[in-house]
Amino acid sequence: MIDEIETNNWTNPHDLLENRPDADCVYGGEFYFFNINIHRTLIMIEFEENGEATIVWAGNHDDYELTFKNNRNVIRKWLKANSWI
Repeated sequence: MIDEIETNNWTNPHDLLENRPDADCVYGGEFYFFNINIHRTLIMIEFEENGEATIVWAGNHDDYELTFKNNRNVIRKWLKANSWI
């Protein structure tokens, strides 16, 4: 996944979704979950000129359910509590 982010050099959400239709936007057009085999990875995409992206959270689906309760409001609260937003 990291190689894919580095080589694609996405500059906006449209570019990202064009290459990764499995991307699930969970907050503000910047935070996405991706299904990677049995893992889900929350990735913060910062659309800056240098094309950097930061992995905010990674874990398996059980960790995801335990942390985020399958709820976007919980995701937003977690992002805010961890100073991502």
